[in-house]
Amino acid sequence: MSEELHWLSAVEAVARLREGSLKLAEYVEALLERTERLAYLNTYITHDPAQVRQSLTRGPRPSGRLFGLPFALKDAIDTADLPTTAATPALRDWRPGRNAPVAQRLLDAGGTLMGKQAMGELSFGITGNNPAFGTVGNPYNPRFMVGGSSGGTAAGIAAGLVPVGLGADTGGSARIPAALCGCVGFRPSHGRYDQQGVVPISSTRDTVGPLARTVTDIRLIDAICTAAPVDDTVVDLSGLRIGVPRGYFYEDIDDEVGSATEYMLAELAAAGVVLVEQDVPDIATLNERVSFTIVLYEALRELAAYLYQHGAPFTVRDVVGQMAGPAERETLASVLDHDVVSAADYREALVIHRPALQKAYGSYFADHDVAAILVPTTPATARSHQEPGHDRTIDLNGQTVDTFFTYIRNCDPASNAGLPALTVPSRLTSSGMPAGVELVGPAFSDARLLAIGEAVERLLPGLPKPVL
Repeated sequence: MSEELHWLSAVEAVARLREGSLKLAEYVEALLERTERLAYLNTYITHDPAQVRQSLTRGPRPSGRLFGLPFALKDAIDTADLPTTAATPALRDWRPGRNAPVAQRLLDAGGTLMGKQAMGELSFGITGNNPAFGTVGNPYNPRFMVGGSSGGTAAGIAAGLVPVGLGADTGGSARIPAALCGCVGFRPSHGRYDQQGVVPISSTRDTVGPLARTVTDIRLIDAICTAAPVDDTVVDLSGLRIGVPRGYFYEDIDDEVGSATEYMLAELAAAGVVLVEQDVPDIATLNERVSFTIVLYEALRELAAYLYQHGAPFTVRDVVGQMAGPAERETLASVLDHDVVSAADYREALVIHRPALQKAYGSYFADHDVAAILVPTTPATARSHQEPGHDRTIDLNGQTVDTFFTYIRNCDPASNAGLPALTVPSRLTSSGMPAGVELVGPAFSDARLLAIGEAVERLLPGLPKPVL
């Protein structure tokens, strides 16, 4: 029986926990046993089975919306009882001493924290390979990358170690690993979730984002994170208009991703969806003017502020100096020692270029009367960890391309515009690796976007579970 419990959806598990047909201790034990058996995937940075079991003995039987439902957190989200390492050596034993508000909401709803999950160092890594904390294995093939930076969260959920988790997303950090690991990842509209108590990159772009195996489960967690009722809106796909901007987003993608996306489009068209093939004008240029100008100006300033506010006994220079990942360390050391982005360039990106990007998206949705945009989540599926130099470059259509910029390419524009975005699995490629498609909605259309995602999910057969 315990070997089946790990595939319960969050909604199914909560229903059974509420009615008493599933005992929380039994459910938790099944997940702990599976986590131990699949420890080679290396999805957790901090995971103490004894501490988890002890937490079940405190106080009355959990109630709230979650009735004890197990969950996990990306290790950039502060917790009072566990370290927040952000997967970097200087913070290995760092204990902020308080829960981030978004973590507290899940605990107050009766959730059971299973541990803190592996991630790209300081949320910059894109592959799931961390020199300080090890490599995370993809459940569909442990030799392949999981994506980043919330790779441990995606892998843990896809492997059945935990039903739901909170990641974080600056330029795709929840959606990219969700797509590469075959699960669902959601980036809410910027400002929808409380971002306090999370090791930052950019306040303009950062947001916590939930991951799960179904959109229905995402809707449950979203309601708790926003302290709102669960939105049970149902969307009829027949007649729904979805934008298909082939320019930029569909260019130079690998054949397997292209085939998976076309399969999804065909299924949607057969269900009565009206596919509107129109491009977002100048999207590449508009996005480039915003993206790394804002991140590189804000990143270390905001990390320094976070450390100071929490009374950390080390400085941002200490943190950067001890970073284990050479590429990430080189980037941040350069920012630390040189005026990489001037204050004038930053203000221009924030005040002029970002609003222009947001306007371009807003005009697209309004002018073409589309409820969402559909694009491939990533231009490539997961690549092998065994490929030399994969942290810096991969092969895409016979060309050597930058790993980081390739994987973030399709997720980055919506991030910079602060829009809600949801990745759902489409199908497995011929090599057995997942591919995902991303739905992007207008600003603050989160509830409707999730309802659309749920309707799309119902239309598809779902991915085969990984064989582990």
